[in-house]
Amino acid sequence: MFIIDPHKEYPKETESRVVIRFQDCDPLRHLNNAKYFDYFFNAREDQVPKLYGVEILDFIKSFEAVWVVYNHHIAYLKPANLGEWVRIMTRVVFFNENTIVVEYCMTDEYKTHLKALLWTTLKYVGMDTSRTVSHPEPVLNYLNAVKYPGVDYHPHNFDNRVNDVKNHFRGMV
Repeated sequence: MFIIDPHKEYPKETESRVVIRFQDCDPLRHLNNAKYFDYFFNAREDQVPKLYGVEILDFIKSFEAVWVVYNHHIAYLKPANLGEWVRIMTRVVFFNENTIVVEYCMTDEYKTHLKALLWTTLKYVGMDTSRTVSHPEPVLNYLNAVKYPGVDYHPHNFDNRVNDVKNHFRGMV
Protein backbone atom coordinates (compact mmCIF):
# COMPACT_ATOMS: atom_id res chain seq x y z
CA MET A 1 0.00 0.00 0.00
CA PHE A 2 1.10 3.52 -0.70
CA ILE A 3 2.29 5.25 2.43
CA ILE A 4 2.88 9.00 2.34
CA ASP A 5 6.35 10.07 3.39
CA PRO A 6 5.75 13.46 5.07
CA HIS A 7 9.32 14.51 4.25
CA LYS A 8 8.97 13.89 0.51
CA GLU A 9 7.55 16.17 -2.16
CA TYR A 10 5.58 14.11 -4.70
CA PRO A 11 5.29 15.08 -8.37
CA LYS A 12 1.94 16.67 -9.10
CA GLU A 13 1.90 15.77 -12.78
CA THR A 14 2.75 12.68 -14.81
CA GLU A 15 4.21 12.96 -18.30
CA SER A 16 4.65 10.49 -21.14
CA ARG A 17 5.99 10.76 -24.67
CA VAL A 18 4.12 8.53 -27.14
CA VAL A 19 3.84 8.05 -30.87
CA ILE A 20 0.50 8.03 -32.68
CA ARG A 21 0.02 4.53 -34.13
CA PHE A 22 -1.42 3.59 -37.53
CA GLN A 23 -4.11 1.27 -36.10
CA ASP A 24 -5.44 4.14 -33.96
CA CYS A 25 -5.98 6.58 -36.84
CA ASP A 26 -8.92 7.39 -39.10
CA PRO A 27 -8.68 7.56 -42.92
CA LEU A 28 -7.41 11.16 -42.67
CA ARG A 29 -4.43 9.86 -40.61
CA HIS A 30 -5.67 11.64 -37.47
CA LEU A 31 -5.97 9.92 -34.13
CA ASN A 32 -9.51 8.58 -33.86
CA ASN A 33 -11.50 10.54 -31.27
CA ALA A 34 -12.27 7.46 -29.18
CA LYS A 35 -8.57 6.51 -29.10
CA TYR A 36 -7.61 9.68 -27.22
CA PHE A 37 -9.09 8.02 -24.14
CA ASP A 38 -6.84 4.96 -24.57
CA TYR A 39 -3.75 7.14 -24.95
CA PHE A 40 -4.67 9.24 -21.91
CA PHE A 41 -5.56 6.34 -19.61
CA ASN A 42 -2.55 4.24 -20.67
CA ALA A 43 -0.17 7.14 -20.05
CA ARG A 44 -1.48 7.65 -16.52
CA GLU A 45 -1.52 3.93 -15.78
CA ASP A 46 2.12 3.67 -16.89
CA GLN A 47 3.33 6.71 -14.95
CA VAL A 48 1.57 6.47 -11.57
CA PRO A 49 3.47 3.35 -10.42
CA LYS A 50 6.78 4.90 -11.49
CA LEU A 51 6.19 8.20 -9.71
CA TYR A 52 4.29 7.10 -6.63
CA GLY A 53 5.19 3.43 -6.23
CA VAL A 54 1.58 2.27 -6.18
CA GLU A 55 -0.60 0.24 -8.51
CA ILE A 56 -4.36 0.72 -8.76
CA LEU A 57 -4.75 -2.91 -7.65
CA ASP A 58 -3.07 -1.95 -4.36
CA PHE A 59 -5.90 0.48 -3.65
CA ILE A 60 -8.57 -2.03 -4.67
CA LYS A 61 -7.15 -4.81 -2.49
CA SER A 62 -6.46 -2.61 0.51
CA PHE A 63 -9.80 -0.80 0.63
CA GLU A 64 -12.14 -3.03 -1.41
CA ALA A 65 -13.18 -0.01 -3.45
CA VAL A 66 -12.38 1.31 -6.91
CA TRP A 67 -12.77 4.55 -8.86
CA VAL A 68 -15.29 4.27 -11.68
CA VAL A 69 -15.88 6.80 -14.43
CA TYR A 70 -18.81 9.11 -13.79
CA ASN A 71 -18.38 11.48 -16.75
CA HIS A 72 -15.96 13.08 -19.19
CA HIS A 73 -15.47 16.57 -20.58
CA ILE A 74 -13.20 16.61 -23.63
CA ALA A 75 -12.04 19.24 -26.10
CA TYR A 76 -10.35 18.22 -29.37
CA LEU A 77 -8.34 21.25 -30.48
CA LYS A 78 -5.71 20.10 -32.98
CA PRO A 79 -5.38 16.69 -34.60
CA ALA A 80 -2.76 14.22 -33.44
CA ASN A 81 -1.35 12.78 -36.65
CA LEU A 82 -0.11 9.36 -37.67
CA GLY A 83 3.54 8.89 -36.66
CA GLU A 84 3.64 12.08 -34.61
CA TRP A 85 5.25 12.10 -31.17
CA VAL A 86 3.08 13.75 -28.54
CA ARG A 87 3.32 14.54 -24.83
CA ILE A 88 0.61 13.50 -22.42
CA MET A 89 0.41 15.12 -19.01
CA THR A 90 -2.02 13.96 -16.34
CA ARG A 91 -2.89 15.33 -12.92
CA VAL A 92 -5.49 15.16 -10.17
CA VAL A 93 -7.11 18.62 -10.15
CA PHE A 94 -9.91 18.00 -7.65
CA PHE A 95 -11.04 15.56 -5.00
CA ASN A 96 -13.53 15.40 -2.20
CA GLU A 97 -14.86 12.67 0.10
CA ASN A 98 -15.86 10.32 -2.77
CA THR A 99 -14.88 11.90 -6.08
CA ILE A 100 -11.72 12.73 -8.03
CA VAL A 101 -11.21 14.64 -11.25
CA VAL A 102 -8.18 13.79 -13.38
CA GLU A 103 -7.08 16.22 -16.08
CA TYR A 104 -5.34 14.91 -19.19
CA CYS A 105 -3.52 17.14 -21.68
CA MET A 106 -2.07 16.14 -25.03
CA THR A 107 0.39 18.48 -26.74
CA ASP A 108 2.82 18.30 -29.59
CA GLU A 109 6.25 16.94 -28.68
CA TYR A 110 7.59 20.39 -27.83
CA LYS A 111 4.61 21.41 -25.69
CA THR A 112 3.81 24.41 -27.87
CA HIS A 113 0.29 23.40 -28.99
CA LEU A 114 -2.49 21.86 -26.95
CA LYS A 115 -4.14 19.09 -28.98
CA ALA A 116 -6.74 17.86 -26.51
CA LEU A 117 -7.82 18.35 -22.92
CA LEU A 118 -9.92 15.89 -20.92
CA TRP A 119 -11.47 16.00 -17.47
CA THR A 120 -12.55 12.61 -16.17
CA THR A 121 -14.69 12.55 -13.05
CA LEU A 122 -14.47 9.32 -11.07
CA LYS A 123 -16.55 8.16 -8.11
CA TYR A 124 -15.13 5.93 -5.38
CA VAL A 125 -17.30 2.80 -5.24
CA GLY A 126 -17.29 -0.14 -2.81
CA MET A 127 -16.59 -3.50 -4.41
CA ASP A 128 -19.22 -5.27 -2.32
CA THR A 129 -22.05 -2.75 -2.65
CA SER A 130 -21.36 -1.00 -5.98
CA ARG A 131 -22.33 2.22 -4.18
CA THR A 132 -20.35 5.37 -3.64
CA VAL A 133 -18.21 5.24 -0.49
CA SER A 134 -15.97 7.78 1.21
CA HIS A 135 -12.24 7.84 0.60
CA PRO A 136 -10.45 6.37 3.62
CA GLU A 137 -7.81 8.51 5.31
CA PRO A 138 -4.79 6.88 3.57
CA VAL A 139 -6.41 7.54 0.17
CA LEU A 140 -7.14 11.16 1.12
CA ASN A 141 -3.49 11.52 2.21
CA TYR A 142 -2.37 10.15 -1.15
CA LEU A 143 -4.68 12.51 -3.05
CA ASN A 144 -3.46 15.46 -0.98
CA ALA A 145 0.14 14.54 -1.77
CA VAL A 146 -0.39 14.35 -5.55
CA LYS A 147 -3.05 17.03 -6.18
CA TYR A 148 -2.02 19.58 -8.79
CA PRO A 149 -2.22 23.09 -7.31
CA GLY A 150 -3.76 26.20 -8.78
CA VAL A 151 -6.73 24.77 -10.68
CA ASP A 152 -10.00 26.42 -9.70
CA TYR A 153 -12.08 23.35 -10.48
CA HIS A 154 -15.80 23.59 -11.09
CA PRO A 155 -17.55 21.29 -13.59
CA HIS A 156 -19.02 24.29 -15.43
CA ASN A 157 -15.59 25.91 -15.91
CA PHE A 158 -14.25 23.36 -18.41
CA ASP A 159 -14.17 25.78 -21.35
CA ASN A 160 -12.34 28.36 -19.24
CA ARG A 161 -9.81 25.71 -18.24
CA VAL A 162 -9.28 24.74 -21.89
CA ASN A 163 -8.47 28.37 -22.70
CA ASP A 164 -6.13 28.70 -19.70
CA VAL A 165 -4.18 25.56 -20.62
CA LYS A 166 -4.10 26.48 -24.31
CA ASN A 167 -2.71 29.93 -23.43
CA HIS A 168 -0.16 28.36 -21.08
CA PHE A 169 1.29 26.24 -23.87
CA ARG A 170 1.02 29.05 -26.39
CA GLY A 171 3.09 31.19 -23.99
CA MET A 172 5.85 28.57 -23.91
CA VAL A 173 6.69 29.20 -27.59
